[in-house]
Amino acid sequence: MRKAQAKKLPLAPDPRYNDKLVTRFVNNLMWEGKKSGAFTIFYDALGKVEKQTKEDGYEVWKKALANVTPGVEVRSRRIGGATFQIPTEVRQDRKVSLSIKWLIRYSRERNGRSMSDKLAAEIIAASKGEGAAFKKKEDTHRMAEANKAFSHFRV
Repeated sequence: MRKAQAKKLPLAPDPRYNDKLVTRFVNNLMWEGKKSGAFTIFYDALGKVEKQTKEDGYEVWKKALANVTPGVEVRSRRIGGATFQIPTEVRQDRKVSLSIKWLIRYSRERNGRSMSDKLAAEIIAASKGEGAAFKKKEDTHRMAEANKAFSHFRV
């Protein structure tokens, strides 16, 4: 028998926007425990977004995150010796986690000088419905649509 599931620690809201989602994003962006560096990268990126789009960087970031958030995903399941990709709804906390991870992952893979440049470019692209992170969401939805026939295997 497993032990009780670990309690989720409450997140402290970030100092500038007083938003827990920003803290969650920065925690994923952080490398080697360098949280202040991650905050610097994030705030610089939002500043660059503001310069390029002439809109509020925070609002553009929220829009980008919403555009990248998936609704369904496929999960592998073995049934009678065959493996099926079964489309399932994504839980709310997992939706947010996936969108954050995709934005950061595809920002890191971009070409650019600094991480804040790359993150700003990916945020702008995602807010317009473009970019690699948005494409990942579209591909995930397309795969779920293609495997809709196996949805009756859902657990």
